[in-house]
Parts: sequence; structure tokens; C-alpha cells
Amino acid sequence: MKNTCLLSEDSKTYLCCFYQLLDEMIQGMTTACLSQSISHNFIVQMTPHHRAAIQMSNNILRFSENQAVRRTAQRIIDEHTLGIGQMEKAMTACNQLTNPHADLRLYQRRMDLIYREMYAQMGSAPESNARSAVFLRQMLPHCQGAVRMAETALKYDVSTELVPILRSIVGQQRRNISQMRSLLNRMECQRA
Repeated sequence: MKNTCLLSEDSKTYLCCFYQLLDEMIQGMTTACLSQSISHNFIVQMTPHHRAAIQMSNNILRFSENQAVRRTAQRIIDEHTLGIGQMEKAMTACNQLTNPHADLRLYQRRMDLIYREMYAQMGSAPESNARSAVFLRQMLPHCQGAVRMAETALKYDVSTELVPILRSIVGQQRRNISQMRSLLNRMECQRA
């Protein structure tokens, strides 16, 4: 009898690419060159986070025929590409605002906790041949992490150019979380 729990070659390829992208995101976020500006630090750590979302979404587009998941992935690509552009435009103004040492330490401590939890949840999502569902389970903590990161930055003195970007991240990611949970629930109901 054949073991139906074995991963297909496509699933293995998808997962290998995802884990490589996750490792690159972690590397980019943890080795970002930080300054005395929370605004600057947010951007240099959120940019690799956004880039990873784009690449992870492109990865699932290669392996999923589920139209709802494909629309979700394309929306993530579009939103995060725009977000990177907005952060790059705001960088000059963000570099001009510095923060007290205590604020920087408290901010970075909170962010490090958020990062570690997000990395662990993304990396431990259940693996299966249901790649569309796997993608959603991997991206939910990614989006939740973005909300928590942006909300944390909003608790500190940040550049006025960064504030609308942070609010946009919170709003977009909350919508994405809601839509992904709904999609995942529908997939689970169809399997039952």
C-alpha cells in the first residue's frame, strides 16, 4: 500500500523554496544596519519582510491553481511592492528623526520578540501536499507579525511621513488576515 503522507515532488520544491526565502528574510531583518532612528530601523527591517512576502507569493503562484489563493498572492505582491516604494520615498525624512536611547532599546526589544515568534510560526506550519493551505498557514503569521510591528512603531515618536505607511500596513494586513482565514476555513470545510 502506498503511503499517502509522502510529499509530492512539487510540494518538496515549494517547501524548499519557501524555507530558503524564510531564511533570507530572517537574515535580512536581523542583520539590517540600525541607527538612532526608530523610523529608519522600522523601514530597514520591514523592507526584507515585504520582499519575502512578494517572493513567497510568487512561489505559490508556481504551484497553486486555486484562484482565490492566486488572487490573494497577487494582492500581496501588489501591496508589498507599493509599500516598499513608499518606504523608500520616506527614508530621507525618517533618517532625520532620532530617538532617545531608552526608546530605541525598548522598541528593538519588543520587535525582536515579535520577529522570533513570527519566524517560529512561519517555519513550523504543517507541511502537506495541500500547498495552497500550507501557503495560507505560513503567511498568516507573516501578516500578523507585520501588524504587530507597525502597531509597535506607532507607540513611539516616528517620522510624520512614516505614520500613514504604518497605518496602511495595519489596515492591509488585517484585511489579508481575515481573507486568508476565511479561505483556509473554506478549504478545511471542503475536505471534511
